[in-house]
Amino acid sequence: MYVRKNLISSEGSIMKIGILGTGNIGKTLVTRLSQAGHDVKVANSRGPDSIDPELLASGAQAATTEDALVDVEVVILSIPLNRLSSIATLVSGLPEDTVVIDTSNYYPFRDEKIEAIEQGQVESLWVTEQLGRRVVKAWNAIGSASLAKKAKPAGAADRIAIPVAADHDRDREVTMSLVNDTGLDAVDAGPLADSWRQQPGAPVYCTDLSRAEVSPALSAAERDRLPKRRDLGVAVMQERLGDGTTNPDEDWGVRLVRVINM
Repeated sequence: MYVRKNLISSEGSIMKIGILGTGNIGKTLVTRLSQAGHDVKVANSRGPDSIDPELLASGAQAATTEDALVDVEVVILSIPLNRLSSIATLVSGLPEDTVVIDTSNYYPFRDEKIEAIEQGQVESLWVTEQLGRRVVKAWNAIGSASLAKKAKPAGAADRIAIPVAADHDRDREVTMSLVNDTGLDAVDAGPLADSWRQQPGAPVYCTDLSRAEVSPALSAAERDRLPKRRDLGVAVMQERLGDGTTNPDEDWGVRLVRVINM
């Protein structure tokens, strides 16, 4: 298992991080960033008493949603798009220098149809409108099983890389450092306006690429084809698994989306 303790951020100190969401991605981020030495608070919609004590074993603290956003330098949103409205007021009121990272992806069968995205608006730009502030897009382009099981130390030849899109230099720097702390290489994917290149259906999405492979995959993305490829992947997984909630074996899932998306 990849574990590093007491890792210091690129800014020279441990980061104070609030994570909203305890789904598969959120739980792994809580664990990895706590193991890396960061000061992590975690909240979900059901309250702190519902958070599994095992998730807190590396030092994270359970909190209410409101408390998780108090006195933090970074906020990570790991919740479905259809729940953003419930926390928008809290997030929009954060200090301007708080780095807000969005890990979400749009799936119509789960989020219900969002007309603006259906008409082609970039998902991350829609998120910024809902929250009333800038965000960074990261950890959206890796499957939950790969994030949980395939972390590697920096410099490992087979380390997975993921794209990070941001409009603000410090936001990008902080996020890329935290991505490294979770056992992945971070690749600068440009501004949020280009983050459609890492949305579901794109060649970089959940295909477990190396650092050298990510930039060519971003360049190869074809915007008009993303929804069809996304929906095809969902249909195959649902047919194979019998429902839309069970994660497939990570290697089977990666092979599937590589065939569909690349």
